[in-house]
Amino acid sequence: MIIIGFGGDTMLGRLVNEKISKTNYKYPWGNVLPLLQKNDLNVINLETTLTKSQKKISKVFNFKADPDKVEVLKIGNIDLVCLANNHILDFSDDGLFETIKILDENNIAHVGAGKNIEAARRPVIIEKDGIKIGILGYVDNEPDWLAGQEKPGTNYVKVGDIEKIKHDVERFKNKVDIVIVSIHWGPNKIIRPTQSFIDFAHKIIDCGVDIIHGHSAHIFQGIEIYKGKIILYSAGDFVDDYVVYPDLRNDWTFLFNVKIDKRGPKEIELIPLLVSNMQVNLASKNKGKQILDRMKNLCAEFKTEVEMMRDKGYIKILENK
Repeated sequence: MIIIGFGGDTMLGRLVNEKISKTNYKYPWGNVLPLLQKNDLNVINLETTLTKSQKKISKVFNFKADPDKVEVLKIGNIDLVCLANNHILDFSDDGLFETIKILDENNIAHVGAGKNIEAARRPVIIEKDGIKIGILGYVDNEPDWLAGQEKPGTNYVKVGDIEKIKHDVERFKNKVDIVIVSIHWGPNKIIRPTQSFIDFAHKIIDCGVDIIHGHSAHIFQGIEIYKGKIILYSAGDFVDDYVVYPDLRNDWTFLFNVKIDKRGPKEIELIPLLVSNMQVNLASKNKGKQILDRMKNLCAEFKTEVEMMRDKGYIKILENK
């Protein structure tokens, strides 16, 4: 049995980058750091580039952190990042290439983007305590960023295009025990996934995927247990400098600790967190209860039961019969 920690969008650019430079590389993780360091594996969506590139493309928000900020990921025990998102090409191909180079030099695995479509679709296989875990990365926005045979870019997938994911999973499923899909999908600040996303998620699981690590909405959504597998529709944000919307509470989030063995996921531990001042921290008892109550209600819509215990939430996963 091992524990995989899943976090949402981690944006280390802009004010976060400046704050780290004025403090230290541990700063963004706050008092969550010991929990990350304790996990066997941690997976996040890296919502920024790590680059010195000045080739800023034309869009509303462009994110980049100085290359040395890779130390934040190393200290935080981040083993793998999803690069399939709408910011990895914010500073052109140069920004993508430098980000990948920095990650590779620091032994941080990455999925979902690369120098060509083959690299973007390539899974990462990680073995921990005899359990082989395969991870793929996808994004459903910025279709123009789709990588080609000789074109750098992302592993773009249109919601509903299950054949692409099915093909990717079938290529390596017999080599691993657990399959994870990390996917940047859906519109921002939507508290519930639409039916088309739910249907697509079910089809992804039916392809042989054990855990869907969804992100992009900037707020967490409910968790569904489908055929004994986990669908995190949205993990919310993890570290950022964003404006907080009082009604949506995009500063509320979780560390999703998933226990797995060779047969699949067994339990989710939900640790309520609060993002503030470019840092993520454990929520206070009262605030944590509010965060957990929202998650419990959202999960109930999927008939997912959340047990509250010691200021955390727990979801037991029964094996699919």
